[in-house]
Amino acid sequence: MTDSASDTPSALGRRAFLMTGAVAAAAPILTEATLAHAKLASQRLGVLPPDAVIINANENPLGPSKAACDAIAQIAPLGGRYDRTGIQATFIKTYAEQHGLKPENIAVYAGSSEPLHYTVLAFTSPGRSLVTADPSYESPVVAAKVVNAPVHKVALNSAIAHDVKAMVAADPSAGVIYICNPNNPTGTITPRADILWALENKPAGSLLLVDEAYIHLSDEQSVVDQVAAGKDLIILRTFSKIYGMAGIRCGVAMGRPDLLAKLEPYLQNQMPVTALAAAHASITDPDLIPARKKWLADTRNETFAWLKANGYKLVGEPKSNCFMIQTGRDAHSVIAALQAQNVYIGRIWPVWPNAVRVSIGTPDDMAKFRTAFKKVMDAPATAANPPETRVAKAVGTAGRGTFLS
Repeated sequence: MTDSASDTPSALGRRAFLMTGAVAAAAPILTEATLAHAKLASQRLGVLPPDAVIINANENPLGPSKAACDAIAQIAPLGGRYDRTGIQATFIKTYAEQHGLKPENIAVYAGSSEPLHYTVLAFTSPGRSLVTADPSYESPVVAAKVVNAPVHKVALNSAIAHDVKAMVAADPSAGVIYICNPNNPTGTITPRADILWALENKPAGSLLLVDEAYIHLSDEQSVVDQVAAGKDLIILRTFSKIYGMAGIRCGVAMGRPDLLAKLEPYLQNQMPVTALAAAHASITDPDLIPARKKWLADTRNETFAWLKANGYKLVGEPKSNCFMIQTGRDAHSVIAALQAQNVYIGRIWPVWPNAVRVSIGTPDDMAKFRTAFKKVMDAPATAANPPETRVAKAVGTAGRGTFLS
C-alpha cells in the first residue's frame, strides 16, 4: 500500500514547518521594552507622568538621527505598499559591504530580539542546553524553556566579564553559548580574545551566539570577522541603541547562510519600509556613531564620577548605556523610593538582589537621578516591597507571560 498524500515527504515537510512556526508563535519574545513594561505593570503604575525621568530600558533619548527621520518622511507615502523600491536589498548590500560580508550573511529583523529568540529555539533542545552568564539578558532563558532545553547560568568573573572557560566547560552537549557584549545589565566588556577562545574551544556542534546590541557604545572590537571566516557563530545587532530606533524596530543577524537558514521557519514578518529606510540612512552617516558615542560617554563619565565621589559602589567598569550600583539594601525598596521621586530605573536580577540597573539618559535626566538617588540612599533603608508587587519569575505563554524580577 502506498503512503497517503498526507504522509508524502512534501506534506511532512509542510507539517514540520507549520509545527515549528506554531512553537514560535506560542513563545513570548522578550525585549527590553517587554521587560521594562512588565515591571511597571506589576506595580500597577500605568502610563508614566510626562515629566518622569525614564531610564529603565536602555533606550537612547536622542532618538533617530535627522537623516533617519528625513528618510522615514520620504518613504512614508509609499507605506501603502510592501517594499517596492528594493530598500531591504539596498540596506543588506550596504551593511554587508561595511562589515566585510556577503549579503547572504545578513538577515534583517524588526530588532534583534526575534533572531535571538529564534536562534535559541533552533539550536537548543531537551538534549542541547543553553549556557548563559548570570546576570545577563534574560530573553534567551525564556526561549530555552519553550523547547524544554536545560539552562546553565554561569557567574560573571571577578572583572564582571563573561567567564568563558567556565561557560565552555558547563555542558559538553551545549547547543548555544550566549555572550552579550557589552553585557546587559552590567554594561561591562568581555575581551575579544576571550570570545575568540570560546569560539575555538566550545563543544563540538554548539553555536556561539554573540549579542552585540551595545557594541557601538564601547571601544571593544567586534568579532564580526569570524562570520566572514565561516565560524560557528551568529552575531546580533540592533538599531535600538546608538541609532536611537527602539520604537522603529530594526536589527540584523549575521552568520553563515546555513546557520541563518535554521531561523527561517519561525514566521518572520515583512520589514516596515520606514525602518529599513531609517536604518540605511543611519549606517551611511559617517558622523553618527562617533558623535553619539562621545555624547553618551560624557554623560556616563559625569555620572560615574559623581557616584564614586559620593561613595556609591559601581559594579565593574561599564562601557555601555547602562550600569549597576550595589545599594547595600533590598533593590526593590530603592526602585520604589526612586519612583516616589518620579525617577524610573531598571528591573532587578535575582542573583544580585541588592543591585539596581540604571540606563543613561540625557544630562538633565542624570542630574535628576543623582538628586533622587542621594535622597533615597541618605534615608534609612525600608522593608522590601511585598512579593505580590514584584514581577514574577518568567516563563509563561504568549499573552499570559510573566517575567523576571
